[in-house]
Amino acid sequence: MEITDIRHVGFFSPEPETQRAFYRDLWGLEVAAEEGGVIYLRGASAEHHLLSIHPGPGPGLHHIAFGLKDRSAIEIAADELAASGVSPIEGPHELAEAGGGYGFRFLDPEGRCIELSAGVQQHKNGWTPKRVEPLRLCHVVLNSAKFDETVRFYTEVLGFRISDWSEDQMAFLRCNPKHHVVSFNRASYASLNHVAYLVASVDEVMRGMSNLRHHGREPAWGPGRHGPGNNIFCYFKDPLGYVAEYTSDIDRIEDESSHEPRVWKRVPEFMDLWGTAGPPSADIRRAMAGDPDPGWASEPTN
Repeated sequence: MEITDIRHVGFFSPEPETQRAFYRDLWGLEVAAEEGGVIYLRGASAEHHLLSIHPGPGPGLHHIAFGLKDRSAIEIAADELAASGVSPIEGPHELAEAGGGYGFRFLDPEGRCIELSAGVQQHKNGWTPKRVEPLRLCHVVLNSAKFDETVRFYTEVLGFRISDWSEDQMAFLRCNPKHHVVSFNRASYASLNHVAYLVASVDEVMRGMSNLRHHGREPAWGPGRHGPGNNIFCYFKDPLGYVAEYTSDIDRIEDESSHEPRVWKRVPEFMDLWGTAGPPSADIRRAMAGDPDPGWASEPTN
């Protein structure tokens, strides 16, 4: 299976209009579509949307979408998953969500809804220049109560590769040269840790921080530079407590044959190589822990 990249993340919100305002007016996204009460927000790249906000009674992950190159790859992926004992929620089909495409969804070992898709509509124009312009998703970090099983599933079944470890606490996984597109953090329950949005440079990270400060929102952690991935970071909490990160300059692993995963010590000087961010506060650690997410027993309705 050859997953090409992370496409978008969807989450539930009891206050979708509040979150729409944050991500549109402060974070730098634009509304790409609104269908059936779901709000789809795009970045400055051609990707149809990076974030979908689904009305719901409380917070939780709706789904994560990864891309494959074409319809044939989707069919092959469905067959490979079936051979591994994973049944799709619904077989490969034309997707009804905004942006369309061809794909299917299934559940990972912790009940997260995962979408594989290809042929999604791309934007050709229509972007309004902004002070900060998220391009696309960089990565998503997930808290995992079944850490070892889940890492094995994503590597052995879905074809991700391990880039680095943070001791035995975190695993950083890639599906392309970018250091990581998904990471897992060992925890007592499954939940969304944070979503990272890629911007063009450290200047964009700093402009994003300045823009949110102008609107009365201080960084929850950062700016700084991580050890694993070497990426520049600055984290904020959105109005409902989801953690969003501006990031840039993430390492790329171009030579698959020579890369050996490194085990990083979990010490402050490796969490932030610059030493500018300080340790994450109790508040941001609590926000990154999220709320327990039981996953899906069946297909989400929106």
